Amino acid sequence: MTDTDPLLVEQCGTVRWLLLNRPERRNALDATLIAALDQQITSAEDDPGTAVIAVAGQGPSFCAGGDFQQFLELHERGENPVDFLADVSACFDRIAASPKPWVAVLHGHTVAGGLELALACDVVVAAETTLIGDGHLKRRLVPAAGSSVRLPDAVGRGLSRWLLLTGELLPATAFAHTGWIGAIVPEADLDATATRICRQLADRSGPAQQRLKTLLHRIDGLTPEDALRAELAIFADNWSASSVADALRDFLAPNTKKADHT
Repeated sequence: MTDTDPLLVEQCGTVRWLLLNRPERRNALDATLIAALDQQITSAEDDPGTAVIAVAGQGPSFCAGGDFQQFLELHERGENPVDFLADVSACFDRIAASPKPWVAVLHGHTVAGGLELALACDVVVAAETTLIGDGHLKRRLVPAAGSSVRLPDAVGRGLSRWLLLTGELLPATAFAHTGWIGAIVPEADLDATATRICRQLADRSGPAQQRLKTLLHRIDGLTPEDALRAELAIFADNWSASSVADALRDFLAPNTKKADHT
């Protein structure tokens, strides 16, 4: 890996940091970057030493969306960019379905495909000055990597419709009431806050967390009845596989000893 690679990877203990590395293009998504990101999904999921994956952006922005230059090159070859965007959508869906938690660390601009990447993650941390929005309509585009599906659940129907139908960008502070962004902090505190949050997630890593993450993705869109059945099935599977009884005995042991002395 070199400084010119589209995606930089840094392993900090059990947290794997993925840095979008096309700063001169505001980390616009092209085929090479998506291929590298997709490869890291597989690598991180297969690595027992990785508990949490954090994705951030090099340079002035997190990600300003798809690479329009690539869109035009595809068009000039007689190809519709939708085939490339199908790969982007599949990559982001893999993130959403991953059994390990993903944290998006936002600054600068988080627009269109950048927003869709953040929406696929489990936890979002943002600098308070981050400008966030769908933005597709400003260039006569429509979403193709998840914002029309995930944005309403993240920020609510009203705000999502406004962002989608106007293309307006809003500061991260405008999303505070939605609960979608877990922490909104001064940019100087962004890295430290993201590191702390990643460590909190890593402290709870293990088979139970991975099963729960898988369950949360699996029940998305199910009827309440089907979702409740899936929850019970995961509980039953996790009880033996995660040695829950041993954990409960350990938890109760101090109380038992205290009771013996009273």
